[in-house]
Amino acid sequence: MDADDVVRLRLRQQQLRPPCALSAEAALKNLLAVQSQEFAYARWSLAQRTAGATAADVEQAVADGRILRTHILRPTWHFVHRDDLRWLLTLSAPRLHRGNGAIYRETGIDADSASRSARVLGAAVTGGSHKTREQLAAELQRHGFAGKGLELAYLVMHAEVSGVLTSGTPVRSTSGALKQTYALFEERVPPSTGGPVDRPAALAELVRRYFRSRGPATVKDCADWSGLTVTDIRLGLGLALEADPGELETTVLDGLEFYFSWAEVPPGPGTGQGGHPRIDLVQCYDEYIMGYSQSRYFLGGRAPARPDGSTPMHVVLREGRMIGSWRHVLRPGRCELDIRTDREPGPAGNSAIDAAVAEYGTFLGVPAAGAGVKLKGHF
Repeated sequence: MDADDVVRLRLRQQQLRPPCALSAEAALKNLLAVQSQEFAYARWSLAQRTAGATAADVEQAVADGRILRTHILRPTWHFVHRDDLRWLLTLSAPRLHRGNGAIYRETGIDADSASRSARVLGAAVTGGSHKTREQLAAELQRHGFAGKGLELAYLVMHAEVSGVLTSGTPVRSTSGALKQTYALFEERVPPSTGGPVDRPAALAELVRRYFRSRGPATVKDCADWSGLTVTDIRLGLGLALEADPGELETTVLDGLEFYFSWAEVPPGPGTGQGGHPRIDLVQCYDEYIMGYSQSRYFLGGRAPARPDGSTPMHVVLREGRMIGSWRHVLRPGRCELDIRTDREPGPAGNSAIDAAVAEYGTFLGVPAAGAGVKLKGHF
């Protein structure tokens, strides 16, 4: 196995190459969790792994509670399927609370205040009464909390991590953007049926799902992605391989040991329409990027990165390697994409970019056009 094989196999296992998922939910089940703090772009992360899911399809799955958006793993916002959230939370919650400890102390969140706020927040959303953060703030203020700033943010997060709150049906703001709401965890997340029954089994399941969907990857990649320790991941790996010794393959590359689920390595370059190079427009927090830390260098560029001035921060891939950045600008009835590359794409590359832009417009349900590909110069 060489570097090109790693890139092609990751693209396939992440379903950025066929066979694609049948739905956004199926794509999420494959990936287990998908970073989603940029909601508008995170919808695309799921949809582009399917045979044609739209933004509306993903939004409906979130509205119905089939896909939940909550703080878990490192922690940051993630999409998680409702069938996986309960057992994932048993793994994540203790480390998340410990990691948040300093801010809990800074904002005066102790065991008593966390318990009192949890009762207030839980009562506020009971019976399907989903509420925005502003509405939750008003409820907390009514019960003597400051209900603003870091205190508000971390009381709500504490309730998420403690299994009191999870995402509700989003609502439209006056600008037309979707706003997160919160729902009662027990009304939104089904009881565990058939999932891992204890912490060791949950570790094995997380490790299995991670390497199946993101391999080839290293133990440290998995630990950093999950927010768990290398010791935890090695334990889960040992349990998974004990249950099924053929579950994962291993290879050594660049002095690192990689684990992956066996699959035939997909074909090489020219996998786009008409044999053109394949261009993918992925968000900067896409799992193709955030799924790796130690071995992210196979991407071939610096991502994620903060934009430099007016430079977009989302990632343009050519055959799985970073060649530039992009962002969308929504106009009335249309979408314009600002695309920057580090070199002239050439006629075949420009055709592939046009195809990727058209695919993104189909996802949004509006006409889309590139506002002119510009040379980025360097990363």
